[in-house]
Amino acid sequence: MGKRYTEISAEIIKFIAQQKIFFVGTATDDSRVNISPKGMDSLRVLDSNRVIWLNVTGSGNETAAHLQTHSRMTIMFAAFDGAPMILRLYGNAKAIHHGDPEWNTLYARFPITPGARQIFDLQVDLVQTSCGMAVPFFDYVGEREQLTNWAINKGEDGVKEYWKEKNQLSLDGKPTGMEEKFF
Repeated sequence: MGKRYTEISAEIIKFIAQQKIFFVGTATDDSRVNISPKGMDSLRVLDSNRVIWLNVTGSGNETAAHLQTHSRMTIMFAAFDGAPMILRLYGNAKAIHHGDPEWNTLYARFPITPGARQIFDLQVDLVQTSCGMAVPFFDYVGEREQLTNWAINKGEDGVKEYWKEKNQLSLDGKPTGMEEKFF
């Protein structure tokens, strides 16, 4: 059943590469727990203890706000086809914004993505697998294009205005760190 590892093995990297969706969990001591689904070919394993994922503009920015206080993050994958498995990557993360020294190097690992907002850099200290036998089968049909199209239609200035209006505070009123970077 469940196993624990201190590193991301080649077998687990292969499993991650096959997944079309992952879930990110963060919280502070006094905030709501946030769990966000992610897709869009937005995750890269850099080495056996480091994962980055590209965050695109959305209606909230809870992950960035939580990391201002607590750097802990969990990323979870679940096999929706093939052999059952749940994979969790636990560790500490930081947000990297446009203009930060690491941005260009890390962003180059992803396809150009309209509305790209942050890159989250997770230092993994625990890898856990569990059976996943209760996870149902689902068929992958394709990617949704609405968010990309929205960002293209807004344009770069429109997306930044949206960040200013909607992405500076979490649901609990915590700052996301974006105000320091863009406004």
